[in-house]
Amino acid sequence: MPARTGEQYIQGISKAKNNVWIHGEKVDDVPSHPAFRNIVRSIANLYDLQHEKADKMLYTSEQTGDKVGLSFIAPKTVDDLIRRREMISEWAGYTGGMMGRTPDYLNTSVMAFGTSGNFFAQNDPMFAENARKYYDYCRENDISLTHTLIHPQTNRSKKQSEQKDPYLSARIVEKNKDGIVVKGARLLATLGGVTDEIVVFPSTLNKASSEDDPYAMAFAIPNNTEGLKFLCRESFDTGRSQWDHPLSSRFEESDAIVVFDNVLVPWERVFVSGSSDICNRTYVETNAIVHMAHQVIAKNTVKTEFVLGVILNMMESIGIDVFPHVKEKASEVMLILETMRSHLYRAEHNASIDKYGNMTPDFAPLNAARNWYPKMYQRIVEIVKILGASGLMGIPTEADFNADDIGELVHRYTQGANIDGYERTQLFRLAWDISISTFGGRQALYEYYFFGDPARMSNIYYDQFNKEPYKAMVKDFLQRDESRVLS
Repeated sequence: MPARTGEQYIQGISKAKNNVWIHGEKVDDVPSHPAFRNIVRSIANLYDLQHEKADKMLYTSEQTGDKVGLSFIAPKTVDDLIRRREMISEWAGYTGGMMGRTPDYLNTSVMAFGTSGNFFAQNDPMFAENARKYYDYCRENDISLTHTLIHPQTNRSKKQSEQKDPYLSARIVEKNKDGIVVKGARLLATLGGVTDEIVVFPSTLNKASSEDDPYAMAFAIPNNTEGLKFLCRESFDTGRSQWDHPLSSRFEESDAIVVFDNVLVPWERVFVSGSSDICNRTYVETNAIVHMAHQVIAKNTVKTEFVLGVILNMMESIGIDVFPHVKEKASEVMLILETMRSHLYRAEHNASIDKYGNMTPDFAPLNAARNWYPKMYQRIVEIVKILGASGLMGIPTEADFNADDIGELVHRYTQGANIDGYERTQLFRLAWDISISTFGGRQALYEYYFFGDPARMSNIYYDQFNKEPYKAMVKDFLQRDESRVLS
């Protein structure tokens, strides 16, 4: 199957009968369940968008000649990187950047793993071939993926091997002729209940020692594999209309604890088995982290554009766009946007071919952006709240506008400077869903921890930064002898 349509995606999820639980109940049919039907429809629309804009979002597979998703491309030129980023931006534009785990995110990492030569062969020769074949399979069948990286928050001061319950975190409990058997739990699979397969990867930040080898693994399996369960958090889609809840009614991604109840992972689906050393080096040495960061920074650039648009419309709607302190706050967001664009431009135009033959973005600007933006997004949301003020609370529902007894009053008393009450309230409900709704709160938390603990990330960034040229610059300045008087 080449690039899928939305209907093909929905049929696949319905047919799979994934073991999904929410609100204490097992879900019979994911696409029709109130907690998932709207996000399923939104993902389906993304797949349909690929076909509507095929010239920008699909490319011809060298393996089959079929049209496949451009997010899967193994880029060979800078133009390939730019085309991929433009495709990513199309999907992000549809969601306003409010879906962090659209399929393109993991497609880039699967590509990096699948084209990374013999990296995984260091653990076992067949694992490199497994990664290559899995990349081909996902690309040619347009597989939607979720993933899980981290262990449960039990006692973060101890290694997994030191926990009271050694089977709390997912670990290898057996290796046999058929594969590895995994038991325990992992966090936090976004879109876990509404995707085709799950990839279990090592953490991008948390490094493990040899004592934790039983917990060190990487593999991919279908979401309906026997013994695999998705325990989803409470849904933030409360069943309200798109008018009342413009974001949560469409883009509530859901997050899940993933439970492996003695799950058998066939050997052909294993990439790493019991090697902390390989896991610690996976993201950096395959360049997966670079390609994933490229997707994320592209998505967050679009997200910033979208929220800036909301801010500017809010300012104009109530006539505060004439005040210096308001313009100053909007300009903060404009500066963030231009900085993100600059990071992307430098990353793409300083790209180079890596040892696997892929055109790989310059990681330095992407790494700076992924450390900086999680904190900036908190400020962007704060600006929405500051400028919205009481307007984020004085937001009637659509039903209020349609009520015979009060509709006229609601229209009259919610009007703006140059906008009627209905349109102004709709705009401010969008700002509310960005900033202070449950959905908005999850967005802020999600962005803050997107790549991991910001403090740990900044420490790693500091440790890996080449500090010597800047120290030498100062030493050279201090040692310069300019005491001679020129005649």
